[in-house]
Amino acid sequence: MQREMVWTLALFVLLVFSAAAGSVLRAKLPAPHRSGETMDFLRVVTALLVTFAALVMSLILASELNAFTTASHDRNRYAAGLAEMDRCLRNYGAALDDERQLLRSYTTAVIASTWPGEPLPPGVTHPDVSKLPLTGEAASLGSILNAMGLGIAHEQPSDPAHQLLVARCNQLFGNLLTARWTVIEDAHGSLSAPFLGVLIFWLMLVFLSFGLQAPRNALTGSIVVVAIVSVASVLFVILDLDLPYGGLFSISSESMRHALADMLAQ
Repeated sequence: MQREMVWTLALFVLLVFSAAAGSVLRAKLPAPHRSGETMDFLRVVTALLVTFAALVMSLILASELNAFTTASHDRNRYAAGLAEMDRCLRNYGAALDDERQLLRSYTTAVIASTWPGEPLPPGVTHPDVSKLPLTGEAASLGSILNAMGLGIAHEQPSDPAHQLLVARCNQLFGNLLTARWTVIEDAHGSLSAPFLGVLIFWLMLVFLSFGLQAPRNALTGSIVVVAIVSVASVLFVILDLDLPYGGLFSISSESMRHALADMLAQ
């Protein structure tokens, strides 16, 4: 949550500074520059700036919410794929019990590394995840899946039923790898610092114009502060949704824990 807090606090400070600078500038402007016609023209320009900034922020928010929802659905499908993979290994029989254990260990390690602030799943051993990244590829976890895939590939059953099952398990393993990389890519944010800087500059111009127009009294000052808090909270939500793991609106570990519980139930 550190990134979104820093950007939100920076936006709050800059918008307060912009509104205050506009208010000071209004007091120092000569009377002809504060005429009714000038203020009317300023209101028209401000309305244009407000409309443009609001449109951009609403589009960004909608895009980030859609990306967050997609990442959440991809995680749920990934968890379902893990449970289905375990079911296939279980149906095959004791010959793939070691691969089932690897799958359990992998699932537990993913939960422990992706949601480090939550309780560890009990009853399953897993590799040390203290040095693994919160998001992105972890080579040690990938090697566990690779070992499981090799174990399935080396299995050469003689009877037709087990031949069908091992073919099904190989297919599910391929789907699982695809789903894993989809989840990994979903975790990366798409917002760039230069773009956020430009957006903050636009908002500073808006609040500078507010300061130029607003009379200097407690009520208008309070209204401007409320507006600043509202805009800053929108930016916080956008930034938090941009990184779907570890923030206030973090994707839940529930689907992964359900998948692990299903593995341990049999």
